[in-house]
Amino acid sequence: MENFFARVGAFWPAGRRDLHWHILPTPDEAGALSAPYEGLAPPGLQSVPVDGMHCTLLHAVGLSGTGVDTDALLKEIGSYAQTVRPFSLTFDRPAVGNVGVEISGWPGHPFTEIVDTITQVMTRTGAAFKAAPSCYPHMSLAYAADGAEDVDAVSVRAALASIEQPLSGTVFVDRLHLVEQWHDGAHITWNPIAEVSLAGATA
Repeated sequence: MENFFARVGAFWPAGRRDLHWHILPTPDEAGALSAPYEGLAPPGLQSVPVDGMHCTLLHAVGLSGTGVDTDALLKEIGSYAQTVRPFSLTFDRPAVGNVGVEISGWPGHPFTEIVDTITQVMTRTGAAFKAAPSCYPHMSLAYAADGAEDVDAVSVRAALASIEQPLSGTVFVDRLHLVEQWHDGAHITWNPIAEVSLAGATA
């Protein structure tokens, strides 16, 4: 496999805090999604902790919280969010890619609509950044890191196939999260900036 952090380091160096929009599972949702895979990551794969699981909507590459009028941004996103009803994403059996292990979610709509709108709103701010929108709902269970070249992806797939039970969990989406996010070459961390509720969501 290939080191995920080395790959993204070309445009997102370790330690730099970039704005991200996420859908975040609750601790219970994240725990249920990740529990079947505990202990399956070999050396070279860094498991994502429960409190680090996230479904990215947009990575604003090169843009920190000080580079944009956050109040104006949140006002516009908040107005849009009130037109979107809460919905559920269902995540199924994971896939092993070149740089990690991820679970994909469905339905694609309204996820893609939210991604498109957030990208447009962020672009209209005039802030200097490169948009890296998500093409589909997904969450990583593990990232390839140091030692990734020694990971046998086929063996990882075989280990996942040996989990002989249905693997499916849901995330109820009733708010969007704006965070300032960075990595250290092995783990991803963020500081929360704001939560934007969808229509009818309770506090």
